[in-house]
Amino acid sequence: MSNFSGFSRRAPLQSSVPRGDVLGRYASYTDAQAVINQLAKAEFDIKGVAIVGRELTTVEVITARLSYGRAALSGATSGAWLGLFFGLISTIISPFTTQQIGIFFAAIVAGAGIGMIFGVVNYSIMRKRRDYAATSQLLADHYDIIIAPGLTAKAHTILGTAASAQGVHSAPHVPTPTEAPTSTETVGSSDTVGSDADSADSARSDDAAK
Repeated sequence: MSNFSGFSRRAPLQSSVPRGDVLGRYASYTDAQAVINQLAKAEFDIKGVAIVGRELTTVEVITARLSYGRAALSGATSGAWLGLFFGLISTIISPFTTQQIGIFFAAIVAGAGIGMIFGVVNYSIMRKRRDYAATSQLLADHYDIIIAPGLTAKAHTILGTAASAQGVHSAPHVPTPTEAPTSTETVGSSDTVGSDADSADSARSDDAAK
């Protein structure tokens, strides 16, 4: 589902899944694409931002059962469009006359006839392996927008969303080991000695009273 524009150079192919912060998770590619468009309209630097599909699934939807009649009709239609194209070309490069109109319609009829023949022949070859027409599509369960960590806060500000606590592709946080104390704590030792002395004095005073 890659879209390329004639006004930009084609990006190099990725050898690995892009890493960074997950700006958001979306149920459809259209929703993720709308977020990128919103960032672009806000003059945000979207270069390097990636849409990553997760849990890819191939979906094939059966559209029709094929037959010789359907194959012939489909081939004739395709051939007629091709004949129409060549007829228009011949009309443009030649002066407009009655004979030229006849050539125009003859090109359409000839294209439809040739397309019908090719459609029937192709169906007779393919029907042993596949006797139906279908459309195939590659879909994902959800789509993540991966962005550079330094741009995450700015992007959330533009979108008006809250940053997630942890991104799927963020590097795991390694806590710094707690340093062991280098000196022995002696605070309170004098208080302990004093409390022991007070206890001994109170015991002696009790004995004298007895």
